[in-house]
Amino acid sequence: MAKAKITALGCYTPPRVLTNQDLEKMVETSDQWIMERTGIRERHIAGPEMATSDMAIAAAKCALAMRGIEATEVEAILVCTVTPDHMFPSTACLVQNGLGARGAWGFDLIAACSGFLYGLTIGAHMVAAGAHKKILVIGSDTMSRIIDYTDRATCVLFGDGAGAMLLEPADEGDDGLGFIDFLGEVDGSGGQFLRQPAGGSRLPASHETVDQRLHFVHQEGGPVFKYASRKMFEVCRDLLARNDFSVDDVAIMIPHQANKRIISAAADRLGIPEARVMVNIDRYGNTTAGTLPLATRDAIAEGRLKKGDLVLFAVVGAGYTVGASLWRWAY
Repeated sequence: MAKAKITALGCYTPPRVLTNQDLEKMVETSDQWIMERTGIRERHIAGPEMATSDMAIAAAKCALAMRGIEATEVEAILVCTVTPDHMFPSTACLVQNGLGARGAWGFDLIAACSGFLYGLTIGAHMVAAGAHKKILVIGSDTMSRIIDYTDRATCVLFGDGAGAMLLEPADEGDDGLGFIDFLGEVDGSGGQFLRQPAGGSRLPASHETVDQRLHFVHQEGGPVFKYASRKMFEVCRDLLARNDFSVDDVAIMIPHQANKRIISAAADRLGIPEARVMVNIDRYGNTTAGTLPLATRDAIAEGRLKKGDLVLFAVVGAGYTVGASLWRWAY
């Protein structure tokens, strides 16, 4: 079977920046409170004219330009998001049309903050099966549309952004570059602790659901923090052991950027030094499905991820959803 490799990466964040000082004027909070609990200084916020598909298209165009190919060469598009433009048609359909990717098929994938890694894994297996030679995996979320800016526990956490990676088959001369393995888990018993209660078939939109602010993100921070810190460590530990790698083999760990304290707790238990853990949450906040590609881009820009490096991706998200994957970086 062919092995999938990542051949291009593109990202997009909206130009408007919402700082902690801005939030101090909106809710009872402070820069110090936010920094101590989350590690976030600022986040990007989409304007009213911009939706999830717009950011996804912009990120995808950057990835295609980096690879030097036309959208018509893309065979499948996987859009990972919890903030689709509409319930239907899928955001993948809108992205396909916006890119002009004639002949491509695709779908949306919902796994909250784990979405991009789940999509990347599915795409890697599609390439390995020989079904496709060029797959775009996109993580894009406009979280500001479902955040209650009167709730200081959640409004300080999230930002908007998108990232895209292009998957292609590895060549014979790539010498092990590309996808190695993935380990995932879901625990639906934790779904109550991080959710958007209304808007689906359980609680369709009504005056009551709007008045009760049930279309916004609701989170119980304590259980989420404890679960995420533990499971991010466990899934990384188990994946490395299954593939006969140690922490010393990992050039860089790129975790989902939900909370700096979660990242630090997981990395400490894993025993990986801070210098080999990518953290950029201070600049973007939690962009949900956008965090992994944004952090990967910054890791490359900082010279911390290079061709041949072993990279460990790790995520925990609402659901609960958990995942880790190992890649030998291809460019």
